[in-house]
Amino acid sequence: MTRTTRTPVAALAGNPNVGKSTVFNALTGSRQHTGNWAGKTVADAHGTLRCGDRQLTLVDLPGTYSLRARSQEEAAARDFLQSGEADVTVLVADATCLERNLILVLQVLEVTPNVVLCLNLMDEARKKHIQIDVNALKAELGIPVIPCAARRGDGLPQLTRAVCRAADTGAPTQVASIRYPAVLEQAAAQSPLPRAAALDALRRTPPEGMTAEQVDDMLTASAALRAEEIAMTCVRTGEDACRRDRLLDRVLLSRRFGLPLMLLLLALVFYITLFGANVPSQWLSGHLLGLTAPLAARLSALGLPQPLVSLVADGIWRVTATVVSVMLPPMAIFFPLFTLLEDAGYLPRVAFQLDHAFHRAHACGKQSLSMCMGFIILHYTLHTISTAFPSKMMRFINELTSKRLVTSGAFSNSAANWERASRNLSSGLFCRVCSIRIWPDSVFRSVFSSLTRPVNVSIGIALT
Repeated sequence: MTRTTRTPVAALAGNPNVGKSTVFNALTGSRQHTGNWAGKTVADAHGTLRCGDRQLTLVDLPGTYSLRARSQEEAAARDFLQSGEADVTVLVADATCLERNLILVLQVLEVTPNVVLCLNLMDEARKKHIQIDVNALKAELGIPVIPCAARRGDGLPQLTRAVCRAADTGAPTQVASIRYPAVLEQAAAQSPLPRAAALDALRRTPPEGMTAEQVDDMLTASAALRAEEIAMTCVRTGEDACRRDRLLDRVLLSRRFGLPLMLLLLALVFYITLFGANVPSQWLSGHLLGLTAPLAARLSALGLPQPLVSLVADGIWRVTATVVSVMLPPMAIFFPLFTLLEDAGYLPRVAFQLDHAFHRAHACGKQSLSMCMGFIILHYTLHTISTAFPSKMMRFINELTSKRLVTSGAFSNSAANWERASRNLSSGLFCRVCSIRIWPDSVFRSVFSSLTRPVNVSIGIALT
């Protein structure tokens, strides 16, 4: 994104799930435009923030936990901040877990000092008996700090004025910084790059006698330690503030009960979705498909030729009615249930619990959630396609083989990587449980290729 006018630009950054989108919509009045970052598949949004009789362009950066780019989202946020296009940066932090959010705040301050901190979810912090000394936090960071509750609109006028004032006056003279070990500070001082860029470059070209992993660990630990120091100075937490969350974590993340409870709960969600959708699906199918004959009669009465009537009534309408009746009910049940689990904080715990096993398959725990959604969509899509097969056995074989193929390929970015992704998933997860490798990679690759080739043909025929 390049600046084409003299309109000041404000960047909106923060961790995921801190209410950043709520703040963005409130500040811009939902007057936003969406698109993609150049060369990336990460969506961006920008809107207009009014400062009296003038305007600021507010750019909503992807949510990120760190500027140490390990994903496209983090790379997009880091590149935009380092480009200097933003005149001021608005950082949204979660007041209920300020220490974790301060890591990103300190990293952004290394890149650009003209920052306004929006301390969001202050109402939730009060419910948990968390007290934050805003004045002490301002003194520690050296930047404006505005307490807010974006959902209720509290603090947003003050935030708007602070952003406009920062865009006019520029960066403060002194802001908080991270204290790194002497060996890193000396290596960064010898680099011609700016301090933040020099420290980031040390991860690729570490000092003599150190590895890139050691440098990365030292950079991360230094930021976390500085954030902990600031949080200990400014945050007072009651003894029972997170007691309920800790008790839940002891059960939901325990080695004994965590996995069984996760499987039981997901099985319950799938059961409610798969079997609860039967009644509304049959009702919709009966009513929508029942309109086929009246539609054909109405089109024939208009004098349309019979092939065109058959195309519209028996082709377009029947296909549309079948897809709606099959897909709409389970989606209307599954996604609200998944939303409730996410709002309750359980889905992040599922991703955390499965992350180690998925890492063996060169994936991450968050992909387990997309697999759950993909399973539901795939199940009903293949069910619709399988109605074209004449026997129950052919339908069963098609659904079974197609689900195996598509699920294995869900870990790849393109069809060319399906074999490698399936090999990683099957052998990686299986060996994680059994600690042995049952078959050599070459054998698995040849068997997988021979099995999936005819399935590809069958799916292509079914789709056509």
